Amino acid sequence: MGEAKRRKEAGLPPKSKKENKKSESLTLFQKFRRNQILPVIFAVGFVIFLIYDLVKYYNES
Repeated sequence: MGEAKRRKEAGLPPKSKKENKKSESLTLFQKFRRNQILPVIFAVGFVIFLIYDLVKYYNES
């Protein structure tokens, strides 16, 4: 607590804590991290699309 004693002896107020201000606009990556179900929905949709495309491909030939 050396710095606190020096500040007190010098008559300075205690150090104030810095507030971390988060920006209001979230990036796309941050939105994906907050909403955990959205990547699962995209993955399931992609798998369904691949199966549909595979069935369509084999029905043509």
